This record gives sequence, C-alpha cells and structure tokens, in this order.
Amino acid sequence: MLERLEAQATLAVDVEGVTFGDLGLGGNICRALDELGATAPFPIQAATIPEVLAGRDVLGRGRTGSGKTIAFGAPLVERLMENNGGKDRKMGRAPRALIMAPTRELALQIDRTVQPIARSVGLFTTQIYGGVPQGRQVTALRRGVDIIIATPGRLEDLVEQRHIDLSKIQIVVLDEADHMCDLGFLEPVQRILRSVAPDAQHLLFSATLDRGVAAIIDEFLENPSVHEVAGEDQASSTIDHRVFVVDHKDKSDVIRQLCERNGKTLVFTRTRAFAEMLADQLDDAGIPATSLHGDLNQNRRTRNLQMLTSGRVDVLVATDVAARGIHVDDVDLVIQADAPDEYKTYLHRSGRTGRAGRMGTVVTIVPKTRQRRMSELLDRADIEAELVFVRPGDDVIAEVADANVNAN
Repeated sequence: MLERLEAQATLAVDVEGVTFGDLGLGGNICRALDELGATAPFPIQAATIPEVLAGRDVLGRGRTGSGKTIAFGAPLVERLMENNGGKDRKMGRAPRALIMAPTRELALQIDRTVQPIARSVGLFTTQIYGGVPQGRQVTALRRGVDIIIATPGRLEDLVEQRHIDLSKIQIVVLDEADHMCDLGFLEPVQRILRSVAPDAQHLLFSATLDRGVAAIIDEFLENPSVHEVAGEDQASSTIDHRVFVVDHKDKSDVIRQLCERNGKTLVFTRTRAFAEMLADQLDDAGIPATSLHGDLNQNRRTRNLQMLTSGRVDVLVATDVAARGIHVDDVDLVIQADAPDEYKTYLHRSGRTGRAGRMGTVVTIVPKTRQRRMSELLDRADIEAELVFVRPGDDVIAEVADANVNAN
C-alpha cells in the first residue's frame, strides 16, 4: 500500500514569503500561532494545511520537530469554525474532532499547542489518557468539549463506559500511528475509527511510515493527499551524527565529559536503573541532572521535564518513554548511552535535537563488539555517522564542537 502512494515533497525555498493567512487560516488563529512563536509556516505545514482545509484525507511524513502538530492542529480548528465554530457551546455537547497519540507525554504536548489555537476562536480541548484517575476527564466531557486529544486505551475505556460519544466526530488525526501499532494499539485504533462519523476526515502524520500502519491507511484514508518534508536526507539535515567507540569501563566518564558543557543535553538509556544511576553520577560531579522513566508518576515526569526546560538542570537522562512526545526546543546534544535496538527508535531519539531548523548533534556510545550491529542499524535509518574511536584522555567535547561546525 505505502509503495503505491506517491508523496509530494516540499522544500523550504518553496514556501519563502508564504504566511499562514495565505494558506487559508483566519486572523485569530494566525495571531495565536504568532504568540506560539510560529511566525511563518514550515514546509510540512504549507503543504498540508490547504489540503486539510479542503476536506481531503492527508498522509504526512516528516521527522519529529518538523512542525506536524501545527500542520494538523491549526486547520482542524479552522474546519470546526466552518461548522458553527464555538457559537453553539452547549453543556455536554459531543466532541467533533479527535486527535490520537500513542503516549500521554505526546498527548500533553499536542494539547499545549492545539489548546491556545482552539481557545482563540472559542473552542475547547481536553486530554484523555491513562495512568491518572478518570474523574477530571469525565467532568470535562460532561461540561462539553470540541476537541479530544487522547491515547487509545483510556479513550476506549471511556467509550465503553458511555462517557464519550464518538458518533459526531468529523475529523480524526492519528499522530505517530506507527508507534501506536508498535505498542499493540492497532486493533483499538481500528475499533475507534470505525465508531466515528462515516464521512469523517482522516489525517495521519508520522515520522516513519511502515507496514504497521498500512492496514489503517488502506481501510480509513480515502484517496489521501500524501506529503513528506523534503530535505529529510542527511545532506540537508541540521543534525550531525557521531558514533563513539569506547571501552565499557570508560563509558560513564565519556558521558560525564560530554555533559560538561553549556547547553541542554538529553541522554538515553535502555533501563530505568541506569537512568537513575547516571543522573545521580552527573549530579554528584557537579552537573545538574535529573531522570525521566516509566517508574515515575505523571507529576514527577512533568516536574522533571520542566526542570530541563526551565534551565534548573542541564541534563535529562531518560529511557525511551521520552523518545516521543517530549518537546524541548533548545536541546542541542542527544547522547545515546545505550544504543537502540532498532532504527525507528534511533530516529525518534535523534528527533529530540535539531528541531525547527536548529542545529544539533547525536552521539551514540557503543563498545567495539557492537560496531557491526550499529552500522546495520544506521543503514536502515539511512544515516551516515562518523565513527570515532575514543581513548582515555581524548577531548570528546572537541569532537562534538567539530560536529556542530560540520552541521553548519
């Protein structure tokens, strides 16, 4: 299915001088976007917003940080405005738009972008996700909302409890559909999509599109407009990739040296225990650090992430719970303390830096025994990374600085 869909690519040069107003968005929404710092459309936004406004199903591919949330969020709100907007805000009204995401972190991130856009025209959003009591979510639904931003598991729970009526949903967005399939949500997503209005518009945006989402595309997207962000090849990327080959005994010291610098750093580990240990080691070395992993409740996750965004710490050490849905604009270095097992994880980890056209560096630390496996993974991800053999006493900070020069 995916091979038969020809994507239209849009270059940054193609949208020079184009405004959100030119794309068909109203004045209130354009002002809300400006307040969010979106002063001009990115390529994926310029390519897809007119198609969404025209009512077409859309399939969009672009790496994390390419602006997909505004690409679907802004025209979704504009489309709801065309249907009486916020003028008929009855208590307990059924929602008319649904955005599904694989994780609560991503759902919360999406809401932080979509909510101010919706509020600018009198529409309301709510988030539906698991891991917290459902009472507040049910209360919001009883008051009435226009846009639901949800994870599939909790959403289906509330549908079965008859707290949500999806029959009035006119626009459905699937963000990171491949990850939903990876997490085992394919069948719940299919059941949810079958319960919305039969003529609903479907939008699917993702950093990767593989066979896991083919069934969804085939069943629910009718003659979709297919777009990808041009310039996703490494030659025009804002991210430089390095693989550091180190002895196991030197690994923690190399990570410490990399983190001893000005700028925000995100470190990925495979296990929660290593994330906690590494954050403590860095903190003890005088490098403000904290951790983010699945053993933390939602309040702790939110607090620890805010410590990085506010500058209270310079380093966040995370498991892959943070590989998607975590948005921090100025992370300029991603360190993979444990190499990922598959290429999609690599792409999403690396997508935490080089966001919105900024420069960034990804350093993956591997032992000599893992060189071949790492090379195969990079081939699958279509990424070229410079191999650096790090020995005790080497200036690893200079290697990162050199990487940033090359990226520029």
